[in-house]
Amino acid sequence: MYYRILCAADLTEGSRRIVKKAWELANQFDAKLYLIHTVEPIPAYGYPGVTLIESPHIDEAKKHLKTLAEDFLIPEEQTSVVVGLPKTEILKKAKELKIDLIVVGSHGRHGISRLLGSTANAVLHSSECDVVTVRYKS
Repeated sequence: MYYRILCAADLTEGSRRIVKKAWELANQFDAKLYLIHTVEPIPAYGYPGVTLIESPHIDEAKKHLKTLAEDFLIPEEQTSVVVGLPKTEILKKAKELKIDLIVVGSHGRHGISRLLGSTANAVLHSSECDVVTVRYKS
């Protein structure tokens, strides 16, 4: 039984499929659904004002995540856009919210891309809760 589900949305075209799967699981288990999107930090090489560089990306991500959440009737207070490394931020949010299940997308990469790893793989192997990966093509 799952009570709290966290869906990591990368805001590509495939993210709608991922959120839909998370939404279906949340409905099946009568669970609360949370959405997270991570904006990766832009290296500033020691210069102040990193948040100013990232700010347009954060604003754009918030706008897209809000639209996605509205499409699935997910309250805004159950969404978050954070700056950091995706694996780290997803796992941190999962721990903070006492998440039972994480839903994350997988591009289904092969070869060298697979060897280098992915967010889905990193979350899968580091999570303290169950993880569902939803395959999609980018």
